[in-house]
Amino acid sequence: MATALYTDESFGLHRVPPGHVEHPGRYAAVERHLSLDDFSDLDRRACVSGRWADVLLAHPDAYRARLERSVPADGLSQLDADTFMGPASLTATLRAVGAATDAVDRIMAGEITNAFVAARPPGHHAEAARAMGFCLINHAAVAALYAQARHGCERVAVVDFDVHHGNGTEAIFWHREHCFFASSHEWPQYPGTGRETDRGAYRTVFNAPLATGTDGTEFRRAWGDRLLPALNGFKPDFIVISAGFDGHRADPLGGLDLVEADFRWVTKALTELADTHAGGRIVSILEGGYDLDALAVSVGAHVEALLAA
Repeated sequence: MATALYTDESFGLHRVPPGHVEHPGRYAAVERHLSLDDFSDLDRRACVSGRWADVLLAHPDAYRARLERSVPADGLSQLDADTFMGPASLTATLRAVGAATDAVDRIMAGEITNAFVAARPPGHHAEAARAMGFCLINHAAVAALYAQARHGCERVAVVDFDVHHGNGTEAIFWHREHCFFASSHEWPQYPGTGRETDRGAYRTVFNAPLATGTDGTEFRRAWGDRLLPALNGFKPDFIVISAGFDGHRADPLGGLDLVEADFRWVTKALTELADTHAGGRIVSILEGGYDLDALAVSVGAHVEALLAA
């Protein structure tokens, strides 16, 4: 078996205003880096459009209708202060959903070991009925809930190491007994959520706020002492990673002091835990990361760890 890589032209066609940090160059940088010979063993797969029925596992139908109404014929529509849609944006986010659910299907069928979806736009800030923080649909939450609904995975987990707290995933999972969410994130930072005391209705939410300037040693301690033991205790049947790389020391939006080796370390730890409880089943979906060079090498370290699993 192999690690699948999902890419799609639409990820580069999602448009944002000039000067916006979440721009198409992010996708180009990731795709270019993962085209190097070091990644020749990747099982490269095209994306198909996700089904609205799967999106509705995490989002209400009224929100679907709002997104469809917001697609502009030309130019941009604005959903919140920094979240925009162009003519190809809904296509892009639905293909990210389609890639994630296809990866779940193929992993459950034993065709691949794990997968990385090089998605744009990101998704972890999208709440059930609200677009925010560059995000339209919460791909990670949809993928986890799809593993439950379609494949009978009883206990699913989303783990998030983006520099920003995955408030949307946390909110969607808050009242779901068999859904686990763990996040490390800079505090204080946008969107202002993710306190350590926030635990969810069934005590399945675990947050590790990190002070500005936190380096790899403290990042690894947060995961090793708090988040990974909590995930181990939950014993997930399937793991989805919200893979954000804006904690890198070079990132313009983050204030952490991480390097690509830290992302390799946490990915390896997650694959080992997945081997123990989930038959190695992991789908990883790109979230943040806004310095192009740092993003490329950090994604590379992450994917190398997936390939080694």
